[in-house]
Amino acid sequence: MVAMRIATFAQSSKMIADAMRVESVMANEQVQESSGVISTDFGGYGSNAQHVVNLQVSVTRAQSYIDAATLADSKVQVMYSAVGSMTDIITQLRSQLSAASTGSSTETNSVISSAQQMLEQMGSLMNTQYDGQYVFAGGKTDTAPVDLTSFSSGTGSTTTADTSYYNGDDEIASVRVAADNTVSYGVTADNSAFEEVMRVLKFVANSTSLSSSDISSALDLASTALDDTAAVQAKLSSSASSIESASTQQTDYKSYAESLSNDLTGVDVAAITAQLSTYQAQLTASYSAMSKILSMNLASYLK
Repeated sequence: MVAMRIATFAQSSKMIADAMRVESVMANEQVQESSGVISTDFGGYGSNAQHVVNLQVSVTRAQSYIDAATLADSKVQVMYSAVGSMTDIITQLRSQLSAASTGSSTETNSVISSAQQMLEQMGSLMNTQYDGQYVFAGGKTDTAPVDLTSFSSGTGSTTTADTSYYNGDDEIASVRVAADNTVSYGVTADNSAFEEVMRVLKFVANSTSLSSSDISSALDLASTALDDTAAVQAKLSSSASSIESASTQQTDYKSYAESLSNDLTGVDVAAITAQLSTYQAQLTASYSAMSKILSMNLASYLK
């Protein structure tokens, strides 16, 4: 018997083409379901491709600003803590100088001995490192900025500045936190406030005795040094706030750009899963119908 091939050919061909189209759509949506995105390459985004590229570039750039700000903020926090310790040192020196102003030889010897230790502590604080870099060295971050070898000898003067202990340069560290925003935050060990602390410590530490006028001069310089060091710490705090604020802005912008990018590239996985279920049912029905049509022959038709 001759099967009804001519009569069923057009219909079966259309059903096969429809089934293949559904299979192609399903294959694409299965990829979307597993990846969570419309396409695994930019070509699949059509006219939105350039927008997607621009947004991804913006996200990457924002993250670079965030990373730079995070590193700079960590350095500022380390510097702030070190300067806080410096203010503690100069505060302690002032207290001991005040005690020595009574003329007591015991208090005088005590402040001289303490100043010797404080001078070493100051040198150590100004040689503070973070992530392997000296934070008070300016641009010469691989070199310890303070060397007390020759500085520690001689009493020097309470009125003449002396930064001979400093081995760094005058570069002030800064960080770019946005395309049009750079925050300067660096402080070098030869900063005038630190120099004042070092000067008064050197004067007291290397004195064999202290007259009332010596103590008075040292107290005046110590008071000035304390005020100026506190001002440096306040400036570091302000720099930290600026850096953190800029980082927050970049984080917010990054989230916004990522959200826009996801809107253009992402898919509703739940909706895709539901569509796949519908397509599977259609495909099953199509193959079942084709099976019946292709199995038909004249004898079965006449029954």
